[in-house]
Amino acid sequence: MGKPKTERRLADNEAQAVVRNLRVSPQKLNLVAGMIRGKKVDQALAELEFSRKRISDDVRKCVVSAIANAENNHGLDVNDLVVAEAHVGKNLIMKRFHARGRGRASSVTKAFSQLTVVVREKPEEEAKAKSGKGKAKAGAAKKEAE
Repeated sequence: MGKPKTERRLADNEAQAVVRNLRVSPQKLNLVAGMIRGKKVDQALAELEFSRKRISDDVRKCVVSAIANAENNHGLDVNDLVVAEAHVGKNLIMKRFHARGRGRASSVTKAFSQLTVVVREKPEEEAKAKSGKGKAKAGAAKKEAE
């Protein structure tokens, strides 16, 4: 007798990777995470590769790990993966002090954060059909305006 197996939180076409204890504030990490949300994984990796933000290398490692989890653990096709979610959370905060004038001190907080990346498999036909419908509607609206 043991505990029953917990249900999988993600759908069958999703995989995730989590990075904890990143030494950057959640606000700064969220700027980099926002760059890759909703993009295809190859495009997201290219943007992270050439980003000038210091933390983008760790975010890139997390995306690569999520891709590897999708391929090896869940049998998903790497070419159809999209970054479905990239959310940032707070982690621990180191508290230090900074010596000031007249024997006083001020506090310095050094924040850590964590990143969760969820990749989802979207077939090519489905993605093209959705983008094609949006363009067709926009084109029809332009014709009506004329």
